[in-house]
Amino acid sequence: MRDRSRPRAFAPFQSILRILDSRNYRLFFFGQLISLIGLWMTNTASMWLVYHLSKSPLLLGLAGFCSNAPTFLLGSFAGVWVDRLNRHRLILVTQSLSMLQSFALAFFALTNTISIEHIIVLNIFQGMINAFDMPARQALMAGLVEKKENLGNAIALNSSMFNLGRLIGPGIGGFLIAWQGVGICFLIDGFTYIAVIGSLLAMTVVRVPKRPARHPWHEFKEGILYVRSHPQIRVILLLLAIISVWGIPVLVLAPIFTRDVLHGQANDLGLLLASEACGAVVGALYLSQRPHNITLIWRTIVVGGLIQSTGWLIFSQTRWLPFSMFFISTIGFGGILLLASCNTLIQILVEDSKRGRVMSLYIMAFNGMMPLGYLIEGSLVQRLGVIHTIWIKCTICFVGILCFRRLLQKMVHGGPLAQEGKVVKTSQSRMEEAVVP
Repeated sequence: MRDRSRPRAFAPFQSILRILDSRNYRLFFFGQLISLIGLWMTNTASMWLVYHLSKSPLLLGLAGFCSNAPTFLLGSFAGVWVDRLNRHRLILVTQSLSMLQSFALAFFALTNTISIEHIIVLNIFQGMINAFDMPARQALMAGLVEKKENLGNAIALNSSMFNLGRLIGPGIGGFLIAWQGVGICFLIDGFTYIAVIGSLLAMTVVRVPKRPARHPWHEFKEGILYVRSHPQIRVILLLLAIISVWGIPVLVLAPIFTRDVLHGQANDLGLLLASEACGAVVGALYLSQRPHNITLIWRTIVVGGLIQSTGWLIFSQTRWLPFSMFFISTIGFGGILLLASCNTLIQILVEDSKRGRVMSLYIMAFNGMMPLGYLIEGSLVQRLGVIHTIWIKCTICFVGILCFRRLLQKMVHGGPLAQEGKVVKTSQSRMEEAVVP
């Protein structure tokens, strides 16, 4: 007889509510959500402003490069300090500095003195902050979930939070740009950091004794050797690097596609970016209520990559905004299946004592490789046009996913994943031992 105590229609919501039972994670979730809405307003305003001032796809790519290059250059060393320092306090510092960066952008924009040089310098500054902030947040999150069996669902829900910001922020940003200009977007973004700083201060953080610290260079090498000796993590980081260069940098192509192909305005750009985020939110909510066994996660990574690549291919052929919005949402859906599953698998497999260093390498592969993608795509669009650039993206992403699938088959048949039961047991024990740093 069917158990009617828990209706199936409400199962996803029960899973989400179960994760939000953790007070610290609940504070983290809603504080970050408010801040991320402001962040995506700023991202939309910055890219639109750069293209409006320069009319140059190359400069648009350069602006994206400068915002992420410091993450690649500093990320691996930042991970050492994430493991050595109090992660909670470190995030408080980085979020405060990010607030100052947003207020600086607002000052230059509202006084009509802003230039591309201002944007590039402040993007570099924000990228330096993110090199420490992003791995620290990833490492801290594992300790915010009280029931460690919910870690995979919490990571998927965290992805939905990020993409809810992408869903709401660009739409509001596009409307505000058309109404009042870019300055108001930067100003509102600065004030949204108050929410995340307040949520961090309200957390009850368990203090643990500091572990003996060796020379930073030795700890850096230890993290690199750990990843080299762990084939699952190594393959995931390689795939992330490929997808980050060729599958992710939509902020470069979206303004150009909106203006030159769809002949739209800033509010149309906001709708496109919000549609991609809408697909990502659906994908994240779908993942948040699924079981997270290792075989299923591997398959989800492959399926997500194929959906994302196909979405780019069809999107390039659209000429009507509603169709473009629909197919760019499939890009967001497939992308979040891939990225959230990669994050979940790494968080499950990594030892907590090395979590900061490994997550910094994850951030390097994900965010740190995007600058190269920004520069390549900006250059390709200038030489070949936006449509041919998207076709090149599709081809390389398809090849990358197929190569990943082949490597996965080798790992399953006679490789490290052949002893999957042992891996799952080790992963669960690591999750159970995770504590708030």
